[in-house]
Amino acid sequence: MADGRSSPDLTLDIPIEGMTCASCVTRVEKAIRKVEGVTSASVNLATERARVSLSGSRATPDAVAEAIRNAGYEPRLDRTELAVEGMTCASCVGRVEKALARVPGVVEANVNLATGRAAVRYLGGSDMPARLVAAVEKTGYQARPVAAPGAEADREAAARAAENAALRRSLAFAAVLTLPLFILEMGSHFISAVHDWVMATIGHDESRYLQFALATLVLFGPGLRFFRKGIPALLRLAPDMDSLVVLGTGAAYGYSLVATFLPGLLPAGTRNVYYEAAAVIVTLILLGRFLEARAKGRTSEAIKRLMGLQAKTARVLIDGTFREVALDEVKAGDVVQVRPGERIPVDGEVVEGSSFVDESMITGEPVPVQKSQGASVVGGTVNRTGSFTFTATKVGAETVLAQIIRMVEEAQGSKLPIQAMVDRVTAWFVPAVMAAAALTFAIWLWAGPGPALSFALVNAVAVLIIACPCAMGLATPTSIMVGTGRAAELGVLFRQGEALQSLRNARIVALDKTGTLTLGKPTLTDFVVADGFSEAEVLRLVASVESRSEHPIAEAIVGAARSRGLAVASPERFEALPGFGVSAMVEGRRVEVGADRFMVRIGIPATAFATTAARLGAEGKSPLYAAIDGKLAAIVAVADPLKPSTREAVAALHALGLRVAMVTGDNRRTAEAIARQVGIDEVVAEVLPEAKVETVRRLRGEHGPIAFVGDGINDAPALAEADIGLAIGTGTDIAIESADVVLMSGDLRGVANAIGLSQATIRNIKQNLFWAFAYNVILIPVAAGLLYPVDGVLLSPAIAAGAMALSSVFVVGNALRLRRFRPLLPGGAGPAAAGHSVERAAGERLAGERLAGERMAGESA
Repeated sequence: MADGRSSPDLTLDIPIEGMTCASCVTRVEKAIRKVEGVTSASVNLATERARVSLSGSRATPDAVAEAIRNAGYEPRLDRTELAVEGMTCASCVGRVEKALARVPGVVEANVNLATGRAAVRYLGGSDMPARLVAAVEKTGYQARPVAAPGAEADREAAARAAENAALRRSLAFAAVLTLPLFILEMGSHFISAVHDWVMATIGHDESRYLQFALATLVLFGPGLRFFRKGIPALLRLAPDMDSLVVLGTGAAYGYSLVATFLPGLLPAGTRNVYYEAAAVIVTLILLGRFLEARAKGRTSEAIKRLMGLQAKTARVLIDGTFREVALDEVKAGDVVQVRPGERIPVDGEVVEGSSFVDESMITGEPVPVQKSQGASVVGGTVNRTGSFTFTATKVGAETVLAQIIRMVEEAQGSKLPIQAMVDRVTAWFVPAVMAAAALTFAIWLWAGPGPALSFALVNAVAVLIIACPCAMGLATPTSIMVGTGRAAELGVLFRQGEALQSLRNARIVALDKTGTLTLGKPTLTDFVVADGFSEAEVLRLVASVESRSEHPIAEAIVGAARSRGLAVASPERFEALPGFGVSAMVEGRRVEVGADRFMVRIGIPATAFATTAARLGAEGKSPLYAAIDGKLAAIVAVADPLKPSTREAVAALHALGLRVAMVTGDNRRTAEAIARQVGIDEVVAEVLPEAKVETVRRLRGEHGPIAFVGDGINDAPALAEADIGLAIGTGTDIAIESADVVLMSGDLRGVANAIGLSQATIRNIKQNLFWAFAYNVILIPVAAGLLYPVDGVLLSPAIAAGAMALSSVFVVGNALRLRRFRPLLPGGAGPAAAGHSVERAAGERLAGERLAGERMAGESA
């Protein structure tokens, strides 16, 4: 048995069985939060999962699991099996078991020497198998998961399918028995012919005996699930939705038993039976849960489609021969072969061959991209024509597709701030309903018309049944699931669900320039040398220095030099000063390249090129300077073309009532020239990397909540500081990790679409919450008989059950409308919307070549 030890900042993702309503969610959260070492707990009714953060050595997954059990619910332990290679004796087994047991979240680990397998039971997330493999490999053995890729999703799908099948069977059985019961009792009341037929053929007492038999079969057959969960919850003084059903049906059934078998105990005129009410309540609630389960299954279709993009096998080079292996057997460094028409299994770099690859599922671009030696390929994309081999660089949970899936799952499982209000209400909702039912019973028994006992019972049962904490519990999470799933289809990844609520409040959008407003692929347009210098020689020396930088401007200069046939030398003593420039020794000569402020810093005046610099800046080009051996040698102009969609995107943000600012390290003249072209409201230029955070704070103070959009390493602090950070998917890993929202596309129209989807989702949540609360506020008093003194209206318990079931189905159905959300700007999300297909999700490259390394002079953006 594992020791269950934890570590700082451990997060568990725990499936929980048995939750049926919002009060269940509140109860589970409270139980988990009482565990020592738990820093946060968020329970989601729609996904039936708890995300728990632990900190400190005293916090254990076992304690969390036990707390969930004590609350009356069952944490589902995940199980995986590893194939372990290299074990030869019992000491090997002990070593591997201990290594697995030390992994936070592991509950039990058993290793079998004869089979070479390790069976592990754990509480954790989808990354647990990878962590287990890593733990085994640290001990000197090789391990791989036996389960096929996507097994966790398959298990959940299988569990959900089994639950749906069980609900379908229970519903069918209950309906078959309830229908004759309903006709027998209600038909006798409302149709005289039926009453006469029953009296003539069955008899009064025999009819009641038959109703008793049918109702008993319904309550303790299909309806037993409510009693199994509801009664223990009552005994723990922690009632939930099932407890309300148990109390309502139990009261009707129990009262009918007395009226049937011990009628003398009841006052005259009150010896009625309500078997049909108990049976109809069970049947209708089963119907509601069946419809709800089917609808909830559709809320996760985006994840299913993403999972469907993964290849199942790969052709890996083993002992000189390419062999087909399961995807989970592929390791980083393996050489993989891809043939025409096949889906690329993992991320990697082409080593041999050439082909065209359809990357539309990542980039949104319909035109296949040519891949040859050195090019990057992304798992899940489709090879079209030729055959090639590549070296696997990222496998398993590290692939781009796996990261996308993980982002969507985390967003779908998160809880919005608006949910806090719901949690406070649902914490006392079920006890309040029970108190209202008791009060209803007492008032009708004391002041109701005769037979008072019958009226009191019927109305109290109606109050218990009409209440629906399920609808309140589902209102927020179902909308989040559908909204974030639809966003993924449109190329917008919400890394935190909270961003859905915060994004709609933004009042100003601040945009980084390079790679955000522009293509991020500048080209050399001007190269003017000072007197006494050779253009070719200066360009060769400058390109030699820039060859050590991966910044797009550097790439443009190096590309220009090579296109002219100039030999680029290897620099020595290379040094980069972010926000200023770069310097190095090239063939014994000191070469310095940077912005005008860099020239000032090293004491070289750039006044000789003042006129040229003014012209270039007015044209929207970035003027840089080169000095050789302490003398000003040249001015360099590089233009970074605007993205075709930039103007339209800025106009769309204005249409949403947002102010748009541009934050860049460019000189002001260049920045303002670009701003004029696209209609930017405010320009903050010549901003050094460390000043971006202060700029974000200033803009927030002047205009209100701010959304910052960027893609570079230097954007990471600003993305984190902003109320909402949106990272361009073509940017760096650091920027993406610092952001709240990732735009898989490099298209700025995704910003407007993300804001539009945020507004639609929050609007949908508010509709759900209004319905859920209004439903209960209006119908509970009606069920209690509030309208009876006015017009004699009373609510039958059976009708109350139908209304309760309908409310949950309505909430889920309303959330599903978000699947039809259309992007505000066509093209901003790529062609995904055409078939709700993630394969066509927008973007230019989430996985492409990550911009890393030093920032070029003047371009902190």
